[in-house]
Amino acid sequence: MTKWLRNIWEEVARPIFLRPRRVQFAALCTRQTNTGPEVLLITSRDTGRWIIPKGWPIDGKDGAETALQEAWEEAGVHAPDPGKEPIGHFTYDKILKDGTALPVLTSVYRVEVQDLVDDFPEAGTRKRVWVSPATAAERVNEPELRDILLQL
Repeated sequence: MTKWLRNIWEEVARPIFLRPRRVQFAALCTRQTNTGPEVLLITSRDTGRWIIPKGWPIDGKDGAETALQEAWEEAGVHAPDPGKEPIGHFTYDKILKDGTALPVLTSVYRVEVQDLVDDFPEAGTRKRVWVSPATAAERVNEPELRDILLQL
């Protein structure tokens, strides 16, 4: 019986619980207003839920540079390079087209937006909105991202 349980753990249960995480990089795009900081949220292309710009690693770019590239492609953000250290991390399950859940660890870099343009690569597939950090925290699904937003 013990050998059978060990096999179940090693072959089935352990891989489920200890799945390796994929890595993404995200841009927490902010601006300062008279009423305090605001956060730029965008919609995802598939479900339309509110997210921050993020994506997979890009060859030749570090995490901060990748986050800035994603902010441009997904939201039309022009900004100086963010700090090289992330301000936080969050996890989520990316649901693939076949329905499989892929665990992802996302490093978040703060990006101070200088300009927002209307003509950017994914302009026709996403909506954008500036909101307070508290409102942003209410709109996103990921609890760890909510915590990061509420710390602004």
